[in-house]
Amino acid sequence: MSLKDLGEVSYFRLNNEINRPVNGQIPLNKDKEALQAFFRENVIPNSMAFDSITDKVRYLIDNDYIESGFIGKYSVEFIEELAQELQAADFHFQSFMAAYKFYQQYALKTNDGEFYLESIEDRVLFNALYFADGDEQLAKDLATEMIHQRYQPATPSFLNAGRSRRGELVSCFLIQVTDDMNAIGRSINSALQLSRIGGGVGISLSNLREAGAPIKGYAGAASGVVPVMKLFEDSFSYSNQLGQRQGAGAVYLDVFHPDILSFLSTKKENADEKVRVKTLSLGITVPDKFYELARKNEDMYLFSPYSIEKEYGVPFNYINITEKYDELVANPKIVKTKISARDLETEISKLQQESGYPYIINVDAANRSNPIDGRIIMSNLCSEVLQVQKPSLINDAQEFVQMGTDISCNLGSTNVVNMMASPDFGRSIKAMTRALTFVTDSSSIDAVPTIKAGNEQAHTFGLGAMGLHSFLARNHIEYGSPESIEFTDIYFMLMNYWTLVESNNIARERGESFVGFEKSKYADGTYFDKYITGKYVPKSAKVKELFEDHFIPQAEDWEALRQAVMKDGLYHQNRLAVAPNGSISYINDVSASIHPITQRIEERQEKKIGKIYYPASGLSTDTIPYYTSAYDMDMRKVIDIYAAATEHVDQGLSLTLFLRSDIPEGLYEWKQESKQTTRDLSILRNYAFNKGVKSIYYVRTFTDDGDEVGANQCESCVI
Repeated sequence: MSLKDLGEVSYFRLNNEINRPVNGQIPLNKDKEALQAFFRENVIPNSMAFDSITDKVRYLIDNDYIESGFIGKYSVEFIEELAQELQAADFHFQSFMAAYKFYQQYALKTNDGEFYLESIEDRVLFNALYFADGDEQLAKDLATEMIHQRYQPATPSFLNAGRSRRGELVSCFLIQVTDDMNAIGRSINSALQLSRIGGGVGISLSNLREAGAPIKGYAGAASGVVPVMKLFEDSFSYSNQLGQRQGAGAVYLDVFHPDILSFLSTKKENADEKVRVKTLSLGITVPDKFYELARKNEDMYLFSPYSIEKEYGVPFNYINITEKYDELVANPKIVKTKISARDLETEISKLQQESGYPYIINVDAANRSNPIDGRIIMSNLCSEVLQVQKPSLINDAQEFVQMGTDISCNLGSTNVVNMMASPDFGRSIKAMTRALTFVTDSSSIDAVPTIKAGNEQAHTFGLGAMGLHSFLARNHIEYGSPESIEFTDIYFMLMNYWTLVESNNIARERGESFVGFEKSKYADGTYFDKYITGKYVPKSAKVKELFEDHFIPQAEDWEALRQAVMKDGLYHQNRLAVAPNGSISYINDVSASIHPITQRIEERQEKKIGKIYYPASGLSTDTIPYYTSAYDMDMRKVIDIYAAATEHVDQGLSLTLFLRSDIPEGLYEWKQESKQTTRDLSILRNYAFNKGVKSIYYVRTFTDDGDEVGANQCESCVI
């Protein structure tokens, strides 16, 4: 049966029967039947057969499907042995959705699309060999972690590793624009190039002078940020990865920028077509001062980036607004306008209700916990990448007079359910750190020199997590309960500890630390102050039981690590970031990221084929009570979980808020009416801010007619 012609198959029908209760019970067995039918009717008859893995590898190389270089770093005997070990692991997909997603999205196919050339064991094999770069023991460790689904590379890495005709291994990029035409032109070219190779791009526009600012002394000449937004949107539309997927970008603006209201208005449904942006995502950076002024219901001043740069000699992004606010207000050389902070807060909430935007970056919170010398100024398309950047200076020939640094997102994820069953949590994390180190070391984006420079200097990656709600439900723990918060705290503490240990090992082996290490809080040891108190250990009986088979570092272990880091350094500037996850959570058959599920039986609309139903991982009579939908949950519980993880994550976490347009009675004690209001969103944003949360991604609203506002996640960035 051709892959192009599905014909009469039973697996979609069987899968759809999950949504038809039998005697009041969910027929979960139908998903298993659909899975078996999918292999019987689709995978097995459409998979090209080979006598051995050696024959398969030779065929794939000879026909330009995979590269020969990484294969040549290993003996034939080793590859055969590792392939046999992967087969012996006896891997089985746990749901129809998991298998369907893998074979449709990740498995290598013949050029005509007629046959599958890979099983999941093959894809894992090629990933392990590629990322281990000739190290046989590391290849074995990585293969073990992936086939047991403790580690899942991000989609670009998992999909492209080892392929001859491939995209980048990197998920997304961050660039900033400075206030001159050369920088604007160069950044648009950068966006085109990065979109062409398959990456979503985050762009900071905060440095650009506002509409009506002077140009070369002529008052009122500047057009502001909105026309530049339109240029970027057109660029992403044009550079659309061979027509296969729309390019994707997110633009960020500081809430104290004079164009903030016109910036937000571009996403309104009734916006004039001349200014409306349809595909570009919006984010705002919010200093502490805004929360203070809005809370007090005071006026706020918006400051001209042009006059700030003229007065202070640095771009707007690099001024601490909270610290300098009163000084800026008092300075007559700083052009400023006055608006109501509370009115702006309401405008933000209105837009979030209407569109799910803007993303919120609590920029002072991000910088307070940042151990690196420098300033975080923005984020990416999913708001979890938070790293320092440096501005560039470009001349009229479009050459760099001063090379700044921008960011590439090198991502991967742990699977909480399976990591908690790991025989050696530390060894698992160490292998993942090595794999992600290869990604950052082998990434070289020559077309955008600032991205290349930032990557080469920082060696950053972002290891995250998925399956938290799945794990909690399987262990009969309510999401958002004290035990769930404590578990999250300890889990991310362990991720932090072991990535630090391995980063320190790599720095010692190579005799190299990230650029600027000597100015970091790692170098002077102060980063470790909170850990050497011995505070971060399991306390409740339930959480102690969950971690009883895992090493928990005590105060003396953290002190030893502090001394080792101060002596030998760290190879990676940043190590942890929690992305929203997309297809990879389905393949792993767990809940996405660390947020709650949205439906016990999730309904997915797949292109060309219709609906697929995905039961929550481990759904059973016993676990149903613990699988509360995010839309029926007090969002403060979600914020509490993210705040616990934030304590240990050196970058950010992609936090989505889930609300109903008609909020259930009694869910929030402040509610006087059932309808979602702008006040609800304001309260939740302030709650997140006070909990130390660094960012809020989408606000997704489930409406009365069953639609979701803000539900279309960006595939370029969702890993």
